[in-house]
Amino acid sequence: MAADHEMSFDEWDEATNPSPDVCGFDIVVEKAMSRRGFLGALTVFGAASFLMGTSALTPAQAASRLSFKQIAANTEDTITVPEGYSWDVVVSWGDPLWSTGVAFDDATRGTAESQELSFGDNNDGMALFVDGSRHVLAVNNEYTNRPIMYGNRESMLPENADDVRKGKAAHGVSVMEIVEQDGKWATVIDSPLNRRITADSPMEITGPARGHDLLKTEADPSGTMSLGTWNNCGNGRTPWGNYLACEENFNGYFSSSDENYKPSAELSRYGVKTKDWGYAWATIDERFDISKHPHEPNRAGYVVEIDPMDPASTPKKRTALGRFKHENAEVVVAADGRVVVYMGDDERGEFIYKFVSDGVYAIGGDNSDLLEDGVLFVAKFNEDGTGEWLALTPETTGMSEAEICIHTRIAASKVGATTMDRPEWVSAHPKKAEIYCCLTNNKNRGVKPNAGGDATPAVGPNPREKNNYGQIVRWQPEGGDHVASGFNWNLFVLAGNPTVHSDAYAGSKNINADNMFNSPDGLAFDSTGLLWIQTDGSYKNEGDFAGMGNNQMLVGDPETGEIKRFLVGPKECEVTGITWSPDRKTLFVGIQHPGEKGDSHFPRGGDTVPQSCVIAIKRNDGGLIG
Repeated sequence: MAADHEMSFDEWDEATNPSPDVCGFDIVVEKAMSRRGFLGALTVFGAASFLMGTSALTPAQAASRLSFKQIAANTEDTITVPEGYSWDVVVSWGDPLWSTGVAFDDATRGTAESQELSFGDNNDGMALFVDGSRHVLAVNNEYTNRPIMYGNRESMLPENADDVRKGKAAHGVSVMEIVEQDGKWATVIDSPLNRRITADSPMEITGPARGHDLLKTEADPSGTMSLGTWNNCGNGRTPWGNYLACEENFNGYFSSSDENYKPSAELSRYGVKTKDWGYAWATIDERFDISKHPHEPNRAGYVVEIDPMDPASTPKKRTALGRFKHENAEVVVAADGRVVVYMGDDERGEFIYKFVSDGVYAIGGDNSDLLEDGVLFVAKFNEDGTGEWLALTPETTGMSEAEICIHTRIAASKVGATTMDRPEWVSAHPKKAEIYCCLTNNKNRGVKPNAGGDATPAVGPNPREKNNYGQIVRWQPEGGDHVASGFNWNLFVLAGNPTVHSDAYAGSKNINADNMFNSPDGLAFDSTGLLWIQTDGSYKNEGDFAGMGNNQMLVGDPETGEIKRFLVGPKECEVTGITWSPDRKTLFVGIQHPGEKGDSHFPRGGDTVPQSCVIAIKRNDGGLIG
């Protein structure tokens, strides 16, 4: 582990956790391309539309709905937004939420006690909730950059119990009231609605897996209560006003005190190993020692439902939505009133899922158990542009309902779902039944790591030999019905670099030298139907990525395929997490891990420690964003 802390979070995970098999969607797309031509071909998707990039009208033929002036890519250590826009920091890692806390200390980077009273690290998905005049922002705190969190230590890793406790407290969810004063948003210190949910907070286990033997531990023999949520990536929000935090790379926090302990095949499928990623949680909390508590990892990897307006409420792990590396949870209400949740499993070779509730959403009614019971489905994509949702049931998998919810990846493999290329955020069009999903990249295409070194067919959901750039897939359910078993699909955009390549690596028709990007990750529609795209990819700005600059946020028009760059983040950051004020005059955006390689002092500049943060963007004339 001597140099592991120098790698990024995803680099470490991808280097040590091989995919279960090749990504079948690549083969599907490649055959589709060969049948219908490449990049400019047509497919049936409602009205005629380009397989890659546009609808019946190209951007040049249609009036633009993107009213801002596109900004250029850059490598500056700040936020860049279009002319006529400005930004401010709302809250940063280490900012106290209560007056008993203390200001962030650059020398120590805080203590366990100060972190427990402060905004967590590496914010990701978020949502704004409004009750009368009160605004509550719920924000995921995904993980910690060990070299930054522990930069005051020679090893740049936790070295004592307080260090480990501080790291645990930096994970989870920060819930805080915010207020707009003199045109700027800020946290309300000591608000009764402020709350930190961490890796040690009590959680109720609900759904089909509740009480199953695989969830029982020495500390919880009933298998109904667990402690903590961590590595929450994207998010969701329910129509009844609750927040959904999505547990992703939960596996990297477990280790074994017994070096000879061999994790089960089921644990291995989820990347649980005898060594953690440098967090050392098992040194002070035995439940993270898999040789002593092998069921503990089965209690992580779920969607957690939180009531943001009730600080006394207990978060609920919704096992009915499956256990995997959840990216986000996009909730829609189907025509018959049932709730549908679309989800991606963010690892190469894994799957896209949807959950359909048994119960029906009632406006103003009791919807507290809607995510308790339902059917989980996994997607299969066909080369003719159609697809189907395969039900994960005891009949189709040979597993019990509880086992399906605990070992969801295994169940999905059994029914023959299409393996994907790191499905990230999923977002639903607000004006029609149309779903989009970022397939961010696959850095290990062509060779299956740790599998004997033999070459395999190219993997990932595109026809290119190596998927450095990523793409966005979209689908429409049959008859516009989210509970339908069939759907039609195509690709909205294939990211690429036309200044370096003239072949498939140049990208789709709606990519050009001025708007190019790589690794789409965060994704959200605004209320008008514009698609906001956030990136988490290479920022080295050379070679295949020359001219792309820092990670960024773009806006796309699904009707024309037009894409324009709206924001560029600071050095070495990921742009992730997005939500709007109710009047759509403020756009809240997350800036995660600036300076992850040591080359940023954002947002305070000088020689300060870099901090992840939430920023608020406004138009200078007070108009609507976008």
